[in-house]
Amino acid sequence: MIFQDNIIKEYLKNVYFIAGTPCGGKTVVSRTLGKKFGIPVYDIDERFEDHQRISDKEHQPAMNRSFKDADEFFGRSVEEYKSWLLQNTREQLDFVLLDLMRLSVNGPIICDCHLTLEQAAMVTDPSRMAFMLKEPRDLVEDYCNRPDHQGFSDFIHSASDYEKAKATCNETLQSLNEQYFQDVKKSGYFWLERDDKRGIEETAALVAKHFGLAEIKKVDKDTFLAAELLEFVQNCSWAEVKEHTAENIRSWNYTDWETMFAAVIDGKIVGMASLLKTDYYPLPETCPWISTLFVTEEYREKGICRRLIAYAEAYAKKQGFDVCYIPSEYEGLYEKYGYSYVRDIVNYGGGTDRLYSRKV
Repeated sequence: MIFQDNIIKEYLKNVYFIAGTPCGGKTVVSRTLGKKFGIPVYDIDERFEDHQRISDKEHQPAMNRSFKDADEFFGRSVEEYKSWLLQNTREQLDFVLLDLMRLSVNGPIICDCHLTLEQAAMVTDPSRMAFMLKEPRDLVEDYCNRPDHQGFSDFIHSASDYEKAKATCNETLQSLNEQYFQDVKKSGYFWLERDDKRGIEETAALVAKHFGLAEIKKVDKDTFLAAELLEFVQNCSWAEVKEHTAENIRSWNYTDWETMFAAVIDGKIVGMASLLKTDYYPLPETCPWISTLFVTEEYREKGICRRLIAYAEAYAKKQGFDVCYIPSEYEGLYEKYGYSYVRDIVNYGGGTDRLYSRKV
């Protein structure tokens, strides 16, 4: 069965892919971003054994090839070794894509992966693709010195002639990645070359900015963030609610657990949401409302609205609620965030909107 690229991209729209050369930093950047933004990280290397168990020799021969020891593994020619690595990646990709489609249904996923430029073009848009690069020379020492690669280090050191095995591995990785390293730089995709003068946090921040990943923060009264949010609201394009929302923030008309949330990228607010006891509807028994959802135009289609909703839901759950409500004049918008239509409701202005709810 063959899936067209546009279908694959649609089903993977919540996935941020980080690929690149060995030792380029993709794993540490993926994990740093995952921790900072609360996004699960899917590492394809960690899933290989699971995929291997459900593969078979007929359909995935490279994944099922076995070697009696390190001498046999590293005793292959460079071309044989390189061909086997490429075939492994191609065979595992089917498992990876199906996993990602399932795991990203309800929220974003960061995928630490191996993708060629052709595969990247097939599965995602450039806005959700980043390449981490290191010039592919003498990679084995760097690779073996990482704690998460201890197994590989033990294996290559078990070869009867370690230096020969190391040379074969280095030559294979260089041959496999040298043109790739140059092609990525000329591709138009976002890439970063490893620079030991640039720290992990700075590197991760550059990737986060490219992806448009926002840090969601609860806004508290009389704080610098509250003042920034007020300025953001006053200058936003949502004319219908900006005056009312600005006054609420200015006078802090939020009681008990009610609050505002801000989406922040690189120190700049790019979106907001609120959690309220009541909204623009005479429905005192309906509570809490996720409201005032807005993302500035420049940062839409990057999953920020979804993350604002998820953060508000998690906060509501901590306050003891098990259902959240969202009003909307639109059909088909909040359904994609897991919300279900309840009924039509009439607002204080006499207009009719749609009420949505979701268990949290």
